Amino acid sequence: MGGEIVSFVLILFLLLTLWKGVRIVPQGEEWVVERLGKYLKTLMPGLHVLVPYVDAVSYKVTTKDLILDIPQQEVITKDNAVLVTNAIAFVKVTDTQSAVYGVTNFQTAVMNLAQTSLRSIMGAMDLDEALSSRDQIKARLKESIADDVADWGLTLKSVEIQDISPSPTMQKSMELQAAAERERKATVTRAEGDKQAAILSAEARLESAKRDAEAQVRMATASAESIKLVAASLPDRELPAMYLLGEKYVSALKELAGAEGSRTVVLPGDLLKSLEGLLGSRRG
Repeated sequence: MGGEIVSFVLILFLLLTLWKGVRIVPQGEEWVVERLGKYLKTLMPGLHVLVPYVDAVSYKVTTKDLILDIPQQEVITKDNAVLVTNAIAFVKVTDTQSAVYGVTNFQTAVMNLAQTSLRSIMGAMDLDEALSSRDQIKARLKESIADDVADWGLTLKSVEIQDISPSPTMQKSMELQAAAERERKATVTRAEGDKQAAILSAEARLESAKRDAEAQVRMATASAESIKLVAASLPDRELPAMYLLGEKYVSALKELAGAEGSRTVVLPGDLLKSLEGLLGSRRG
């Protein structure tokens, strides 16, 4: 019985030793091996044999492209506007030893470095420049952090600005400013319209006055011509004037009698005498 237990323990020990001594690294990863706490080598994908209980796999690092989401943050521009921005970085481990020993956590280090650099770049810009210069910000951000991440055994393949937008309070202020600007433009437009309407009205009145004056001149000219014609046809000097006055008098009475709502026509008492005098003088 005791022999069986010893055999079982030995088999278990051999299996454990074999497991510790034989390692298979999958494709897309690199393992860092330490011997008694000191860096020994980096295992590439494939089968490897280690010294059991002496060599240990301390780090397993992926060599695939890493997608690091740069957290959203508020940035104050040069003209004191508050913007909210975030980005995304694509990095690849090219030196596993530097990646694990050069910095405590290279992923966190890259994200923090990108955050601070992005804040510094946009802080030197005006609001309008920051909102319209996304490609320029991206290029400057990549340039500013590429050398630093290279010291950690990383290659910065690309960095993209996901969003740049005003903060909620800034958006509200911009909306109020835009509304005020629209109201100002509407007021100016209304004032211009009123001005043009006043000018057109004045021009219309002036044109109407000119036409009235021309009509009066023409009427006066016509009256003068008619007087001349009547005077030429009547030898007596008084008869032309009396004739024209009588004609206008009769015309006025006709208009008065034909007016809407008119039921009574008032005639002067000396109408007959005036006519008799006119006709008598003409007979004489």
